[in-house]
Formats: sequence, structure tokens, C-alpha cells
Amino acid sequence: MRKLASVQVVNTVEPIPGADAIEKIRVLGWWVVTRKGEFKPGDRVVYCEIDALLPERPAFEFLRKSCYRAAEVDESGAVVQPAGFRIKTAKLRGQFSQGICFDLSILSEGLPEGMPDGVSIDEGADVSARLGIVKFEPPVPTGMSGKVKGAFPGFVPKTDEIRVQVIPDVLERHRGKAFYLTEKEDGTSFTAFLHQDEFGVCGRNLWFDETDDTNALVRLARQLELDRKLRAIRDAIGRDVAVQGEVIGPGIQKNKYAQKAHRLRVFSVFDIQEHRLIDHARMIEVLAAVGLETVPQLGTLVLDHSVDQLVDLSMGTSVLNPNVQREGIVLRPLIDEQDPDIGRLSFKAINPKFLVKFDE
Repeated sequence: MRKLASVQVVNTVEPIPGADAIEKIRVLGWWVVTRKGEFKPGDRVVYCEIDALLPERPAFEFLRKSCYRAAEVDESGAVVQPAGFRIKTAKLRGQFSQGICFDLSILSEGLPEGMPDGVSIDEGADVSARLGIVKFEPPVPTGMSGKVKGAFPGFVPKTDEIRVQVIPDVLERHRGKAFYLTEKEDGTSFTAFLHQDEFGVCGRNLWFDETDDTNALVRLARQLELDRKLRAIRDAIGRDVAVQGEVIGPGIQKNKYAQKAHRLRVFSVFDIQEHRLIDHARMIEVLAAVGLETVPQLGTLVLDHSVDQLVDLSMGTSVLNPNVQREGIVLRPLIDEQDPDIGRLSFKAINPKFLVKFDE
């Protein structure tokens, strides 16, 4: 579970060249720009990650000019995402800043009525609910909603990689292991599965009615003959499977890759019975056999990198469109593996140039 707001410790404080009023502090693996002298090494702070949506409270009003987002409503007028202040990547005096830090006093300042007084200030404590902070979710692209069969099925994992800045200890624990790299694409999440002979199509959070022709993901699944192809993959490995990837193209995230039609680029083949990802080489093999495209493959590396080095590695242009910055990279071991802290060993480094360029 992602901690959008948590109690963390300031690791280091460093100057920003040419800046007199601001400096940068290190929290976990993130760099955050703060007022000079506001925090010192060892201080405990409330750290809010990028994509945190802070509620409309007096303590956060100073963010209105730069971060305010109006409420999102559905076709019936129901609020699907409240109004608030979205924390984004910024660049100040040449320094990327990712997140925002507050003094611990924010945990007792102007709390909603009925909120209990006691709250943990232990390092790592999740205080998102305490502060009313939720995750900012971009609007669903046109054509990506429709008739719903149910919630996202529990027998397939959701597609959300953890950011490398949150897991410096994990990097150290797996130093020396071989990982493969893929391009992180800025599309819309897609899952298709074959489970106990039932074929299904899902977005990020919902299982769609596969007969609904108004849904672009359903139409794409039919166009690609995914029902037949998943059966072929199941026959090849002997177990039920799901394919997961990104759909890119017109109407999706401003079509940064200048695609003329919707395309599915697969990043995972999931073995449902074994509840694990098919290993990389086998995944490439079975996808090629049924004619499904993968996300761009960027080679392999032996992990011997700091957080900052992996963020530097994330920068570069997209394989799909060299005229735009890629969103980032995803790293996974060649053989699927579990980590005691994060579960599946898989993480992403997001390109800060991309985030600033596209106001993310």
C-alpha cells in the first residue's frame, strides 16, 4: 500500500547552487526543495509524495495558486475525486523537487471534528488518512469507461510499480543481481485474463463487460483476438494466464507518442495458478508466438546503482516517439522474485524531465 503522507526523517540537507533562500533535503530517496534553515538532518517531518491530493484546509491554502484541482464528477454528478491540492514535481533553480514536507505540528492543526488526538510519529507511520490525503487519479480517457461487470478481480495483481525513491533499502539488498529494463509508457492500464475458461477485460480498477462495444479497451481486445491468444498461451504453459500492459493512442494522455490507432504494449504475463510472473525470456517467447507487442525493451543491467543514478538512467527520449521524453523505466529481475518489504521485486524510476514537461 502506497503511503501518500508519512512520517520520515531528514537524511541530509544540501545547498542549491545560486540559491540564497532555498535548499534541498533528502527524505527516503527523494530530493525536496525547502526554505533555507527550515529543517536539519535528523528532523522528523511529514512527507507527502507526488500525486498526493491534499484536502482544502487552511494549512494547505498556500498551495492554491500552483496546485489546486477542482473536484471530478461522473455523468450522474457524483464526486469521484474531491477538490484539493495536487502535489507535483517542480524544478526550482535547476533542482528537481518531488514532494513536500511539513513540520509534525501539521498532524494536530485544524483536524476534522471527531478525529482522535493520538497519532504515531514513528518513522514510516502512514498519516494519509489522518490528514485526509488521497491519491490523485487522472480523469478516465474518453471511451475507456462503460458497462462494468465488477471490481478488478482478486486473482490478478493490479499494475502499479513502486517508485525507486521509496525503497533505498531494497536496492541495497538486491545489489549485484541482474535486472531487465523496459520503457515506462504513459497510457491507460489494461489487463486481459483467462481464468477457469472465462475471458475478461479490465482497466486499472474495474472489470468491464466484454460485450460492451462502447468501451475502447473491449474493442481493442476483440480486434487483437485476445481471447484466442490467451488460450494459446494457456495451452503453451499449461495454466491460466493474464496479460497486462498499457494501451496508448488517440484520446489517451494527449497521445504523446503520436499513434494513429490504439495499441496494446504488454509488460507482464501473469501465471494465475502459480500467482507469479512468467520469467522474462519465456514471456518474450510466448508473446512473440501469438503476435503481441511488448513495451520497449531497454536491455539488462547488474544492479549497482544509487537512487539518483537510476533516476538519471530514466531520462531520455521514448523509443515510441523520439520527439518526446520517455515517462521512465521499470526494472525487474530476469527470474520473478519476491522481496520481504515490497512483495514482487519490481520498481520504477520516473523521468523528472517528463514530469515537469507534462505538468505531472
